[in-house]
Amino acid sequence: MTPPAARYATVATPPGPFSVVVAHGADGQDVVLASGWTDDVSVLLPVIHRSLRPVWVELAESLPVLDTVEDFFAGRVDAIDEVPVRQRSGPFLEEAWEVLRTVPPGQPDTYREFAVRCGHPTAIRAAANACARNAAALFVPCHRVLGSDGGLGGFRWGTPVKRWLLDYEAAHAPVAA
Repeated sequence: MTPPAARYATVATPPGPFSVVVAHGADGQDVVLASGWTDDVSVLLPVIHRSLRPVWVELAESLPVLDTVEDFFAGRVDAIDEVPVRQRSGPFLEEAWEVLRTVPPGQPDTYREFAVRCGHPTAIRAAANACARNAAALFVPCHRVLGSDGGLGGFRWGTPVKRWLLDYEAAHAPVAA
C-alpha cells in the first residue's frame, strides 16, 4: 500500500525556521511524520521511515500543529506533549521515542539516565541512537538528552539550537509541586 500524500508548513521560531510534515492518522487527525529546524522539506523526507514516507507532499498555508509550536514558543513548553506523532522502526526505538516524551522540560536526562528510563540501563549507545534517529524533533524531545558527561552531545539541527531549547525550557518549565 502506498502512503498517501502529506502536507507541510514552516513557521518562524527564535532558533530558526521550523517545518513540520503531517499526514492524516487513522482518526482523520493530523499526525507528525517529521519536523525540524529547516525551511527545506526535502531535508525532512529522508528521515521518515520508508513505510510512512509520502509519495509527494504539498505546501499548506498553515497546519493546526503550528499553533502548538507557537504556544511552545510563547512559554507553554508542555504544549507539545499531546501532539500525535507516527514513527516506525524496531521495538526498542519505538519504545524509546515514547519514553523521550516523558523527559520533563527543564530537567534533561543524560544518555545513561535515558537508558535507565527506557528500562535498559546498559543500552546507553542504543539510547543515543534513538535520539539520533528521531524524525519528529521538538514533539519527541530528543534535545532533552545530554551526553553522559553532561555535555550537549549531538543534535541533528545543531548544538546551538539544542542549547537554545534547553535554556528556554529551563526558563519556562512548569515548577514541580
